[in-house]
Amino acid sequence: MPQADFIIIGGGIAGASTGYWLSGHGRVVVLERESHPAYHSTGRSAALYTAAYGTAQVRALTLASRAFFDAPPAGFCEHPLLTPRGEMTVDFNGDPQELNNQYLSAKASVPEMQLLSADQACARLPILRREKVHGALYDPSASDIDTDALHQGYLRGIRRNQGELHIDCEVLSLARDDQGLWHVTTANQTFSAPIIINAAGAWADQIGAMAGARRLGLQPKRRAAFIFAAPEGLDIHHWPMLVSLDESFYMKPDAGMFLGSPANADPVEPHDVQPEELDIAMGIYQIEEATTLSIRRPTRTWAGLRSFVSDGDLLSGFDPKVPGLFWVAGQGGYGIQTSPAMGQASAALVRGLPLPEPLTRFGLEAAMLSPARLG
Repeated sequence: MPQADFIIIGGGIAGASTGYWLSGHGRVVVLERESHPAYHSTGRSAALYTAAYGTAQVRALTLASRAFFDAPPAGFCEHPLLTPRGEMTVDFNGDPQELNNQYLSAKASVPEMQLLSADQACARLPILRREKVHGALYDPSASDIDTDALHQGYLRGIRRNQGELHIDCEVLSLARDDQGLWHVTTANQTFSAPIIINAAGAWADQIGAMAGARRLGLQPKRRAAFIFAAPEGLDIHHWPMLVSLDESFYMKPDAGMFLGSPANADPVEPHDVQPEELDIAMGIYQIEEATTLSIRRPTRTWAGLRSFVSDGDLLSGFDPKVPGLFWVAGQGGYGIQTSPAMGQASAALVRGLPLPEPLTRFGLEAAMLSPARLG
C-alpha cells in the first residue's frame, strides 16, 4: 500500500498549488479522477487577475498573490504568468450611485482604479455604443493569467520534490484506522497517509461526507462562455476586458478573437457541465446590445463550474470534527488568481504553522480561512 505524508484529492488549481508548497515538507500524492487535471473548473476559466472584486478575504488573497505572479521562482515557467490587459467596467443602465460605490470599494484595494466619463470609456474601447454608456471604471492593473503555465508549474514543482500525480484515479472510499492513518481506496489501488487534503472542487462536499464530515453547503454554479471572431482589420490585442456594471456579461480579447460570457451563476449539481443554448444566446444578445459587434456564430462554446460556500469566502483549514481531514475548497471564481497565497496558506496550516508573514501583511488570518467559521 503506497504511503504518503499528505494525500491531496483533486488535481485542479487548489490541489496543485497546495501540493506545490507542501511537497518540500513531506511526501505528497495527488489523486485526480479525470484523465486531465483541471478539467472541470481551472481549465475552463477566463483567468483574469484583478483585486477589484470579491469579498475582503478574496481581495487580500489576490493582493498577497501578486508578488508570485510578477516574479515566480526560476524554472517555474518559460514566459511571464501575467500579461497586461486592463479591465473596464461600464455602466449601461444609468446608475451613477452604483458606479461610484463600486469605484470607492475597488479603489481601496486597487489605488490605480480610474473613474471614466462615457466619452473617455468609448475612446478607450471604440466598439461601445456611445448612447448606451453612462460612465465606467478602469483598472489598469488587471492582467491575463496564463492558467496552463501556472497549473503546470505547480505540478512540475510537485514532481520535482518526488511527489506523485495519479490520473484516472477516482476515490471510492475513505477510512481512518486506529493508528490515525487514512486509507484512500481508488479503482486502481489504496493509498494511505495521516492527512488527506480535500481539494475536490465541486465534489468537495461529497469527499468530505465520505470521510464522515458534515457537508459545508458547497454550491457549484454553472457559467457559460464562448469564443467568437473579431471584425476584420481591427487590432484588438491591447483592448481591455469589458464587464457590465450589473454583471450581465463580460468579454475580452483572446488570441486574436473574443471570449464572451453571460456571467451567469446557475446552481447545479456537480457534473461534467455543458453550456445551455439559452445562456450562449443571452451572452451574444447582451454583447450586441452594448457594442457595435455582430456575432454570427461562436466558434466554440463551453461551461465551467464555480463552487461557493454561503459567505463567498475561500476555505483552507482542518475539519472541526474529523481528525486529519483538511479542506481547500470554495474557490468560486477566484481560485486561479488567489492560488499562490492559498497554496502557501494551506501548506502552512496543514503543518500546524501560522500563516507566512507575506500573507498576514495583507490582513489574512487563519480564522478567516477556516471551515469552522461556517458553524
